[in-house]
Amino acid sequence: MDKKKFMPILLCALLSVLVVTTSGCTTTQNTQSTKLTVFAAASLTDAFNETAQAFEANNSGVTVALNYAGSQVLATQIKQGATADVFASADQKNMKSVQDAGLMNNSSVAIFAENKLAIIVPTGNPANITSLIDLAKPGVKLDICNSSVPCGNYTLQMLAKASNNSTYGSGFTNSVLANVVSQETNVNDVVAKVALGQADAGMVYKSDVPAAYQSKVQVITIPDSVNVLAQYPIGILSGSQNAQLAQSFINFVTSPAGQAILLKYGFILPPTAQNATTAATSAVTSQSSTTASAT
Repeated sequence: MDKKKFMPILLCALLSVLVVTTSGCTTTQNTQSTKLTVFAAASLTDAFNETAQAFEANNSGVTVALNYAGSQVLATQIKQGATADVFASADQKNMKSVQDAGLMNNSSVAIFAENKLAIIVPTGNPANITSLIDLAKPGVKLDICNSSVPCGNYTLQMLAKASNNSTYGSGFTNSVLANVVSQETNVNDVVAKVALGQADAGMVYKSDVPAAYQSKVQVITIPDSVNVLAQYPIGILSGSQNAQLAQSFINFVTSPAGQAILLKYGFILPPTAQNATTAATSAVTSQSSTTASAT
């Protein structure tokens, strides 16, 4: 072959090898990422959004996928086979239903937050509601959660307590419920409807007024003598493939940094949260070690 013709062919061949070798070097280092799926009660939306961001910032390569809904909806999804690592409920009833189905790592379940009910009214307060007793006035349009939802169940408990209190009278529950114009499947919908003026008042948690609605609604407190304390349990699903990471997330939720976020959004912190987390950490670590040795 003519030398002048051979040299370009050789040069092209060398460049092809160089390109293949170089491109091969750039793909040998892949960034590993881990997704942690958290099913959380709708009332935790703002607090857990910030919690997830902080947890991701401290855990490189971890992405927290959050699924919010009413606790009863989440419990049903889990029992029907939905895949998740962590379940945070707004009540113990729905957590227990998942535990009874054998789907929770029971040693990991702990109360991480508490809450109280409160009344919200639209800015301007057209129905002139200033206290709990005003919800029984004829003509008031009240929006509450359905009784299957934790906030709806807590509302019924609170009204029952009030009806046994001489300040409100035995007929108080019936008078208030007669004013209900809508029942929602999660507390976020109650807040939205009251903010839009579709109801004169709504029954939500004390923590349920996000920044976006703070200029649109006013919060009216309910006396402790008739209010109820909502308890929020959190735990690891028994089918989780990331049990240790899930426990790390729970540890963060109950750490000083995580507690500060919950306080920021109006939650009450149970005194036993940190102790329960310490015990659960030991149990999960032991379980993971046993699983690893078995495989």
